[in-house]
Amino acid sequence: MARMTFRGGIHPYEGKELTEDKPILDYLPKGDVVFPLSQHIGAPAKPLVKKGDSVLVGQRIAEAGGFVSAHIHSSVSGKVKCIESRMTAGGTKVESIVIENDGEYQTIDFKEHVKPLDEMSRDEILAAIQDAGIVGMGGAGFPTHVKLSPKNPDSIDHIIVNGSECEPYLTSDYRRMMEEPDKVLGGLAIVLKLFPQAKGIVAIEDNKPKAIKLLREKAASSYTNITVNKMKTKYPEGAERQLIYANTGRYINSSMLPADAGCIVHNIDTMVAIYDAVVEGIPLFTRIVTVTGDAIVNPQNYRVRLGTSFQELIEEAGGYKNGEPAKIIAGGPMMGKAIFTTDIPLVKGSSAILCMQEDEVAACEPGNCIRCGRCVSVCPGRVVPAKLADLAERGKIDEFVANDGMECCECGCCSYVCPAKRHLTQTISATRKAVLASRKK
Repeated sequence: MARMTFRGGIHPYEGKELTEDKPILDYLPKGDVVFPLSQHIGAPAKPLVKKGDSVLVGQRIAEAGGFVSAHIHSSVSGKVKCIESRMTAGGTKVESIVIENDGEYQTIDFKEHVKPLDEMSRDEILAAIQDAGIVGMGGAGFPTHVKLSPKNPDSIDHIIVNGSECEPYLTSDYRRMMEEPDKVLGGLAIVLKLFPQAKGIVAIEDNKPKAIKLLREKAASSYTNITVNKMKTKYPEGAERQLIYANTGRYINSSMLPADAGCIVHNIDTMVAIYDAVVEGIPLFTRIVTVTGDAIVNPQNYRVRLGTSFQELIEEAGGYKNGEPAKIIAGGPMMGKAIFTTDIPLVKGSSAILCMQEDEVAACEPGNCIRCGRCVSVCPGRVVPAKLADLAERGKIDEFVANDGMECCECGCCSYVCPAKRHLTQTISATRKAVLASRKK
């Protein structure tokens, strides 16, 4: 089968060799755990506990604040220390539940309300996913039960699982596929039960041949409605719009949802979380996190309890090689966010902690645009980044929108290739956020 791809994109240094062949290790937090009430798109969750309450692993400690929201479950046993504002990776303080970990990890009975999958109705499956507090774990954090409840479910004909993991350095999804392929495919099979007209696709970049081979063998032996597609290795192959186009030939823009093109896209970790919730009755309180970069002594993938401190996990990976790194990023180098403190908690969307000995971006002094057109050639959104950034800098918002400024997916390709080192993505992103905020008002 030919490699599937899209127009534009770049080929940054991958950095995956640091962790791709290292099996996942389990890590249990030693200190307090912190659960921000806003770690998903939509309304913040509402606390169900108060200071002094005892909690168990898997216990719901906050309930969804609306339909577009998600429950939160404790990942440890212990007592609620307080409910107060705590710093997050986004650089803002968020109301959070702080639990004093007793180190005993006493757990609720996960199997109490589990039914055999064959006996579950569509509504019961959706309820199990919602009860488990599952959100998109690729970083966006959109509540999964909402994504699985489109207006016209009969129009959905493709469920696409993003196994591309195109973001440099990250290998958490790859290790999931290699170590728990049955859960990945099992989670997809559960979603396909909700959409009888759909077929399942696991889309994997061709720099992961072992994962492609393994999942193809597993799918061929157990499922007739699931295929594994080989994608051309190119960033941002895993972006929702690009993934849909590469696998179906269908194009969506900023005013459309994937469901408008008959597709629903999920992350690898989300598939495993769905399997655990529906089959095992286990709510979402762990995820796989890649701790990596040239400043880390022992780069590694960990199965981590949500609420664990970034600093704890960095220390578990051996700490820093040569003192404080020049840059620490929550996530990958292209879409992640630089952070100024590691005293922050891992949340449902925390995919990686990247520590670098040098800050190459800080050393770049932006210059004037030389009209080379490189940003246009790599843009997967088919816009003119240099022009959009210029309009944004001059405050010409109406022209910015008229020139398809809202079609930018903020992937960072334009900034990466710009010889003048202009902050194209950041400038466009800030303007897009301002436009969206204005529309909400």
